[in-house]
Parts: sequence; C-alpha cells; structure tokens
Amino acid sequence: MSQPFDYFVVFAEMRTGSNFLEANINEFDGLSCLGEAFNPYFIGYPNKDDCLGVTLDQRTGDPQALIEAVKSNEVLSGFRYFHDHEPRVLNAILEDPRCAKIILTRNPLDSYVSWKIAQATGQWKLTDVRRRRDSKVTFDGAEFKRHVEELQDFQVSLMRALQVSGQTAFYIAYEDLHDIQVMNGLARFLGHDEELEGLNQKLKRQNPSPLSEKVSNFGEVTLALADLDRFNLNRTPNFEPRRGAAVPSYVACAVSPLLYLPMRSGPQDTVTQWMAQMDRVEPDGLIQSFSQKSLRQWKKANKGHRSFTVIRHPVVRAHAAFCECILAAESGVYKQIRKTLRRVYKMPLPKDPPGEGYTAAEHRAGFVAFLGFVKANLAGQTSIRQDAHWTSQTTAMQGFGDLALPDMIVREDEMMSYLPALAMQIGRVDAPDPVAVDPGHPVPLEEIYDSEIEKLCEDIYKRDYIAFGFESWT
Repeated sequence: MSQPFDYFVVFAEMRTGSNFLEANINEFDGLSCLGEAFNPYFIGYPNKDDCLGVTLDQRTGDPQALIEAVKSNEVLSGFRYFHDHEPRVLNAILEDPRCAKIILTRNPLDSYVSWKIAQATGQWKLTDVRRRRDSKVTFDGAEFKRHVEELQDFQVSLMRALQVSGQTAFYIAYEDLHDIQVMNGLARFLGHDEELEGLNQKLKRQNPSPLSEKVSNFGEVTLALADLDRFNLNRTPNFEPRRGAAVPSYVACAVSPLLYLPMRSGPQDTVTQWMAQMDRVEPDGLIQSFSQKSLRQWKKANKGHRSFTVIRHPVVRAHAAFCECILAAESGVYKQIRKTLRRVYKMPLPKDPPGEGYTAAEHRAGFVAFLGFVKANLAGQTSIRQDAHWTSQTTAMQGFGDLALPDMIVREDEMMSYLPALAMQIGRVDAPDPVAVDPGHPVPLEEIYDSEIEKLCEDIYKRDYIAFGFESWT
C-alpha cells in the first residue's frame, strides 16, 4: 500500500517542546525529522553547513530545492517550522495534501516565560538535571501581548488554510508529549506501523516550577491579565502524562455489589481485608484482574452497585511508596530503580532491603532524597519512568474518569465511618468496621516526620493539597 504522505512538517514555536517531539519522532526507524530546516539564520541545526546536501546559500536562492530534497529522502522525512521561518515555502506546504501537518501547541504564557529564562541563562536544552541553570525573569506586558498576537495569528492562518483545502492535522498539546500512546498514534497518522516501547528521555524539562517562582514581578502578570484568565495563571504545573483508568487494578466484592478503585500506595490491604470480611471470604476470593469488557459485564450484572476510592495524605502515601516500592524491592523494576537512584542520583539508600542496624536517621535521609527525586521525576526531568505509586492522586482520579468516576471518595482517616456507611447504601447494614493493616515499614513515619518533609510533599503534590483540601499531616 502506498504511503499517504511524501513528507511532514511540525508547526511549533520556541519553547513548546518541539525538540523533545523531534527526538521521539527520530526514535522510529522509518521517520526522520531534520530540525529547523527553514530557520532564517541556519539550516537544520546551528553550526550545520547543509541539510540533505542543500546549503544555506542554496536554500536562500531556491527554498523549494530543500523541499524536494526532503521529499526525496530515503525515509519519510520532515522538519520543524515556526511562524518566523522562511515564508516563501509556507503556502506550498499548506496547499500540499501530500505533506502531513503536525501542530504542537503550548500555553503562550508558559512558552513566553520559558523563552525569557532560556535567554537569561543561555540554556536552550537540558539533558542532565544536575546541570540545570535557573533564573527569575521580568515580565514585559507589551512584549507578551505581541508574542500572543503573533502566535494566535499564525495558528488562525494554519486553521484557515487547512479548512479551505479540506485537510486535517495531527494536534499535540505540550502536556501530551510524554504519552507514548500519543507518540505511537502520530506514527500511525504518518502511515508508519512501528511502535515505540519507551520514549527518548535524554531531554529534560527545564523550568517545572510554578510561574510565580519564575517571574520576579508576578504581580504585574496578574494585573496585566486581570480581566483575561485564559492562561490559568495560578494553576500548579502538571507534567505527568495523562493516565488511563487502570482497570486491572480494580477490586469487587465476591457477593456484594461494591467496587474498589485503588490508588497505588494507598491503604489497599486494609480496604480489601474489609471487603473480604464483609462477604466472608479470603482476600483472594475477591473479584480482580478486570478488563474493560468484564467490568462492563460486572456492572450490568450488579444493579445498584457502588464504586469508591480511598485517598491518602500525600506525606503518608509518599512514605508508603518509598518503603514498599524502593526500600523493600528484592527483584524486578523497583530494585533496578533503587540501584539507579543510588548509582546515578547518589541517593543515600541501602543496597539491599533494610535489615538490623538500619536507623531512623538513615531512613529520614533516604526519604528526603527520594522526595527530591520525585519532584524532578514528576516534572519530567529524570530518565526514570513516572510511576503510578508516586504520581498525584489528582491524575489518578482523572484516569478513573475515562470509564466512570467513583460514587464516593473516602479519606483514609475517615474510613472507619464512611466505609460502613457506603455498605449501607447497598443494603449491607451488617458490614464490619475496617481494621487497619500494619504496613510493616522499617521505620514508622512518625519517627522522622517534621515540617521540612511536609513542605517537600506540599511542593510536589500541591494539586492534591488543593483538590482534596489536605492540611499538614500532624
């Protein structure tokens, strides 16, 4: 079957994640993205003499010659194109249905501030978070308005050109760049069958902190846009990939029409023990390993069912993830993660699961270091995957929404009252009281908790604190 396209173009702007997108396009054997082929100041990449044998002088004299070279390349090739690139080829690109259009977008305020920081620091790419340069910048209202107008005008012109020519584009939001399913979907859009198993993680996000920490005159930002909150200035940045519903982790009672949607690193043992006791079975007698099909069948067969989840204070949950995933791992991926944290990130962790002689001071130092890693990890600045055990509960809740949100969200410290009340809704007035299961952590959280740990967790999980109204743990 013939390929649907001769070449492709990524319409993007500075500081929108286009370098990361290009790096992952180039992970596919049959695809090649050639940088900023029509940048007015260089060809492809800075300090490069040519692109596919076409020099900057040749491109300046005949820009279409480079288009023909891209189309003739042995693999499906393309390039990144910004609004201020070579204007003489734009109409030809837009009018050509054999050119695949990929449109990458980002919140203009975020891209503007990131651009200002890159200008101030001279750092335009980051491959090692340890070499990250930081700087606060001054917001220039007039400059920002010009920035927004230019971006919006260009986006409107793209949309108009595609509409009148009857074409469509593959749209990617900055927040979706770390979603491997989206990246594989892009390849399919381009007519490519290969799928990636993992994303290229060499490039790291450079400025993951909130805008208020990156702009020295943040008050002027809010004043300038007081009547226009289209940029959602006060949100906490979310760099976690969007997550699915994690249906295989769901647990249903053996008899009662009750469905538990677990949060990883939550009180799962306590909840499943309670569910098993209510139906007088062992925990392994509960219904587990759902697929979407079997979940729909269970719901149809259990009229009047109720679903619920249990959220946990972020400090308690992060400590559980540290103890149960990192410290306790004796094999598998978490043992490899612990090894990497020790070797690459120099975290003070024991080589093996803790034994006799392991002290509270060692535990606290390791946990604090782990929290520092989690902050960088959830900001997309590490090579280690963002694991469901330490991603935000807000993100997990959004994943539940792919199928159905829980009927009840129960806080762990209120389980004793609300789980029996939930059981009453399905007619089980005889439900037992939940009994907390000892997690068996090597050092209890109470022995190491202090205001520093609370502040670190609040900084990492600010979205959870706001969404669920968490206060300090003590």
